Amino acid sequence: MPAEDGVEKSAILLIALGEDYAAEVLRHLGPKEVHKLGQAMSTLKSVPRARVEEVLSEFQKSAEESAAVNVDTDAYVRSVLTKALGDDKASNLIARILQPGDTNGIEGLKWMDAPTVADLIRNEHPQIIATILVHLAHDHASDILNQFSERLRNDVVLRVATLEGIQPEALRELNDVMLRLLSGSASMTKAAKGGVRTVAEMLNFMGTANETAVLDSIREYDPDLAQQILDEMFVFENLLDLDDRAIQLLLREIQSESLILAMKGANEALREKIFRNMSQRASEMLREDLESRGPVRLSEVEAEQKEILKVVRRLADEGQIVLGASGGGEMI
Repeated sequence: MPAEDGVEKSAILLIALGEDYAAEVLRHLGPKEVHKLGQAMSTLKSVPRARVEEVLSEFQKSAEESAAVNVDTDAYVRSVLTKALGDDKASNLIARILQPGDTNGIEGLKWMDAPTVADLIRNEHPQIIATILVHLAHDHASDILNQFSERLRNDVVLRVATLEGIQPEALRELNDVMLRLLSGSASMTKAAKGGVRTVAEMLNFMGTANETAVLDSIREYDPDLAQQILDEMFVFENLLDLDDRAIQLLLREIQSESLILAMKGANEALREKIFRNMSQRASEMLREDLESRGPVRLSEVEAEQKEILKVVRRLADEGQIVLGASGGGEMI
């Protein structure tokens, strides 16, 4: 089931539940889920009765199938995530899910937009800013970095790249500095890690100009570190490294308009790979759309490429596709 269909069904279900019950459900969701559902509900001006009944029937069936489940949910989550992601990837995620108090204070920042968070923390020490950012979603952290001056942005990213772990004392200091926003448990024992992979993920969501400036700054400080970050980055041209099955799965998850804009900046080899994994009719239509589409802004192309890369990473995180060897080519 495409992600868009699942969001739409959830939005229909919430509307059918009524304001009070819908509000209660939303309280248990994260900021991204609430944002997606809110947008979806706002677009549902009129839903046919048959569609509502279909969604309610599907929900009832799903609820009945899971109603009798009685398991140790903590153990179940640990087992499933470890099997799906491996020990290294799962350990930090498990800690965040099962022990939310460890980063409880930062939860408030996850609900704020990037400019607001940037205004709150830009005058703090760069090390504190780096510590905060590693606890946020990579795209959110990247948007916040884009709000900073080049000098501060480069300083913070370098600190994230060299941040291997955060001591409890440092977290307590962080809580003191951030006061209410970052007031967390006094018994914190672990925290998210920074490092090369974290920086690579942040840069993947950053605009090309800022991305290049950050990498140039890190390269001056430590050329080997800059290369390690480049090696971890997955950019649009790296779609060439995906196998045909992964490309086909990706194409089912993205909108035609998004693909057209993104491919305006793709090289010929990548274009041909995408055409090859479409039906002949769909391929011909896409070629015609690309040829007939006039000049577009580079920023629009980059924005759509990054949206597609978000889908790629989601599919990879879900284990549906495997990312190939990534390189550090520049976004076109």
